[in-house]
Amino acid sequence: MEKKGVLVPVILALFAAGIYWWILTSKEKALAASQEIAQVLVAKYDLPARTILKEDLVSIVQIPRQYMQQDAQEIRSASDIKLVANLVTAVRIPKGNQVTSSALVSLSPEAGLSVKVPPGYRGCVMPMDNAPMRLIKPGDRVDVLVTFDAVMGDNRKEKVTVTMLQNVLVLGVGTNLGQGMSSIQAKAKDSQVSADQAFSDKGIMSLALNPEEAQYLALAMQQGAVSVIVRGLGDVERHPMPISSFKKLMGGQ
Repeated sequence: MEKKGVLVPVILALFAAGIYWWILTSKEKALAASQEIAQVLVAKYDLPARTILKEDLVSIVQIPRQYMQQDAQEIRSASDIKLVANLVTAVRIPKGNQVTSSALVSLSPEAGLSVKVPPGYRGCVMPMDNAPMRLIKPGDRVDVLVTFDAVMGDNRKEKVTVTMLQNVLVLGVGTNLGQGMSSIQAKAKDSQVSADQAFSDKGIMSLALNPEEAQYLALAMQQGAVSVIVRGLGDVERHPMPISSFKKLMGGQ
């Protein structure tokens, strides 16, 4: 009985020591984790809302993990910084603040077309048949043609085609503004686009035009049939283009 009476306190003491050791170890691990250095993205400049992020707009800083915001963009390898490229700020991010996931949205209709419009230009939206739109991508360069009935010198109407605009930047095709997508997202998007096209044979294309060009495009869409032709990659030259007509095609003057 005496041995049993001595054994019980010893077991309880060992149990209490084990609990104390576990608590102490957990606190040490938590403290060590909080002091661990992490790399996060911060704004290099004041970033207004709806700014498209580029690598030169952010920088990587090292801070103790305990000071990381809950959804901060952590950088574990050099390539991780590319994950935020072409994302758009949903709110203003002041200089030096951490870049968080909740402050970013994808480059999509949610962000709006204006984030893609270059300075001094306008984002012009024009309707277009769905079939050619499948072959045109954001970032392509196109020429804009208009076909209309022109009144000739003898007051006779003749259908002609004019290359109205050259080397025009395509900002978006439908809801695709050039956002990066995974293969799963791309398949889901293609399915949605196909479903949308089943109810309409028309889509929209967004072009970057200066104010004068935008006026001519609006006029052309009211006066005749507007079409686009795609340029080869890297082709940005402009050339004088004569008016085309069937009379010229057949050898007339």
